[in-house]
Amino acid sequence: MEVNASLIADDLDVVPMTSKDPVDQQQGDSVLMGIESVEEQSPLASSPGGFSPESPFAFDLSSMAASGASNEAQVLVASVSDMPPSAQDQQFADQAINAAIVGVAGAFAITKILTVDHDYWHGWTIIEILRYAPLHNWSAYEEALKTNPILAKMMISGCVYAIGDWIAQCYEGKPILEISRKRMIRSGLVGFCLHGSLSHFYYHICEALFPFKDWWGVPIKVAFDQTIWSAIWNSIYFVTLGVLRLESPTSIASELRSTFWPMLTAGWKLWPFAHLITYGVIPVEQRLLWVDCVELIWVTILSMYSNERAEARMQEENSQSLDERSTS
Repeated sequence: MEVNASLIADDLDVVPMTSKDPVDQQQGDSVLMGIESVEEQSPLASSPGGFSPESPFAFDLSSMAASGASNEAQVLVASVSDMPPSAQDQQFADQAINAAIVGVAGAFAITKILTVDHDYWHGWTIIEILRYAPLHNWSAYEEALKTNPILAKMMISGCVYAIGDWIAQCYEGKPILEISRKRMIRSGLVGFCLHGSLSHFYYHICEALFPFKDWWGVPIKVAFDQTIWSAIWNSIYFVTLGVLRLESPTSIASELRSTFWPMLTAGWKLWPFAHLITYGVIPVEQRLLWVDCVELIWVTILSMYSNERAEARMQEENSQSLDERSTS
């Protein structure tokens, strides 16, 4: 019996890996040797979560790239020709669905951007349409902030978090049309339901707590942001993703304990510099848009780290299962 590892991996938000079951080992290779080789190749064995003190961020992107390349190599070992017809059909269907989603979403976004002035197009040339589109889209965004600011910010954060997870999956080595839709939707839901609305209230609360207009008020707000607010939001992010993955409370608590401090210190390599602009230049209502632009980098980091932890747990569970079989 063959185990469909890609389906298991999708449920856990990880890069698909070949099965550890003895029946699936190619040419009778030893199961224990296979596990040892995976541990030797993965940076998780020597540096939990890919974190490295020499990295410009608090975790090592090169280690993650190596891990992604290693996982991709394991996937490519089993060629498409070796897959059963049902698995090939499922893979083709997933690719077709992903291609349709990308095409529809891209066409919708481009259409909305270019047709912002469609009521006034009479007599306009294409050059005039393209010329005024950026300015008038910005005006439409500002109007949305006045009429329904929370919904506007929820939409932006939802899109940013979904795109950030997509980038993370591609960075990990997945082909662009073989990404996990479940994983991307989960990340987008976190951004839409939580980040946009909570950030809207947070920036107003921050201004109420620290109503300083002088230059020395900026570092105070940055320090508050990078301690209290970052600790709260990172915890919310990891707990919510764990709940959406249907993980047990024990597993979620364990992941939160192991990721809390590393992710907090990782943010200190990026956000203090970005927030000098956030709190020193950007008006309160416009801050989330600027922050979400930087979030494309940060969400990619969060998503990769969260799902590498999930991958490590899957490897550990498989190893424990094999140990139990060998002793029984």
